[in-house]
Amino acid sequence: MTDADGYGARPGQTPLERLLEDSRTLSPAGIERVARGWDHRSGEIEFHEAEHAALQAIEQTGRVTEWDLLRNQLLGLTERGQPLVAWRIEHEIVGHKAEDALLAAALAVTAGEELDAAHRAVLVRPMSEALPWLGGDTP
Repeated sequence: MTDADGYGARPGQTPLERLLEDSRTLSPAGIERVARGWDHRSGEIEFHEAEHAALQAIEQTGRVTEWDLLRNQLLGLTERGQPLVAWRIEHEIVGHKAEDALLAAALAVTAGEELDAAHRAVLVRPMSEALPWLGGDTP
């Protein structure tokens, strides 16, 4: 729902649409915040378990093609072809960390309700540094 300042999801906008839109409008500072969130993410084992749970949920609900298309679309914004200016500016280590965080959040959003809250929080936490609507364990 949109707040008084005009922020938030538009009526009928899905979380995936909102994630795409927001990732297009991130500034270099936002990308840096996401990269810092990536540096403070859960441990590797916990993160890989969350990724695995999300991929299982996607497979079980028949959304593998949707996930593949979304992942390719996001990589097109961040590194392939003509990446967005902010992503080009932050493309080195910071950009790669932020890109990993974006893909993890997209994985969780694609898995949807079939992914348990704990695994979802692990995957969206780094991206929620710049996009608090994703949740994670941030206020």
